[in-house]
Amino acid sequence: MTGFAQVPDGFRSGFACFVGRPNAGKSTLTNALIGQKIAITSSRPQTTRHAIRGILHRKDAQLVVVDTPGLHKPRTLLGSRLNDVVRETWAEVDVIGFCVPADQPVGRGDEFIVNELRSVAARTPVFGIVTKTDKAQPDQVAERLTQMAGLMEFAEVLPCSAVRGFQVDLLADLLVARLPEGPPLYPDGELTDEPEETLVAELIREAALEGVRDELPHSIAVVIEEMVPREGRDDLLDVHANLYVERSSQKGIVIGKGGARLRQVGADARRQIEALLGTRIYLDLHVKIAKDWQRDPRQLRKLGF
Repeated sequence: MTGFAQVPDGFRSGFACFVGRPNAGKSTLTNALIGQKIAITSSRPQTTRHAIRGILHRKDAQLVVVDTPGLHKPRTLLGSRLNDVVRETWAEVDVIGFCVPADQPVGRGDEFIVNELRSVAARTPVFGIVTKTDKAQPDQVAERLTQMAGLMEFAEVLPCSAVRGFQVDLLADLLVARLPEGPPLYPDGELTDEPEETLVAELIREAALEGVRDELPHSIAVVIEEMVPREGRDDLLDVHANLYVERSSQKGIVIGKGGARLRQVGADARRQIEALLGTRIYLDLHVKIAKDWQRDPRQLRKLGF
């Protein structure tokens, strides 16, 4: 079998997932553990829309981290579908990390998730993770840890900062300790099992989310129409993508005055995609309207949800 090295005795392999309300720092923590950007991050809540798997390779273990969308009270069909993704994910993993940001008080959204987690905790260890300690004062972190302890009985509770790398290695050790013994699940060197097109679409959506008004994030979807090498050139990839919004007013916001905003989105996305794929790309972006797609089952299917 190619890609699998000799496995030492006591090797562990398995799955962990991070759950939490939107914008709790789950994607940034996933990227910090894997050591490379595989999940998109944004200051906008509800950035993650797929369960994206990142793979941490160690001498003693292989930890597959599943980054999930934020669990929330859904207002649209898309919201319900995203919640289903979270529940399906945590039913299948070996250990769950429940994330609460240090700089925000524990609220009803957190209690909503913990109520759901209690039913899983009997068979799957649940960690309480206080994220973003770099954004909080020590007394805030202490208060958050106390609040966390009051929510439910966690298998482990720890603060960490993905941005500063504070206790990220310790978290990895604690997660690995909960995995079953077994051979690696993925070949050495693979960092994610996501199709490249999914990752490319996500990077475009991340670029499109930066700097737009608050009403827009959920309304943007990206579909890769085609990703092919340029004819006669092996150093250039042509990427054709459609950015879907729900209304013509949103189309104007995404395109910007004289197309300036869309050009910026294209430039930002191209830089990230080239870094991901390790090749030069030509990015062709078009903005289209799919009216109220978040509430329409047929359109959701077409856009991949």
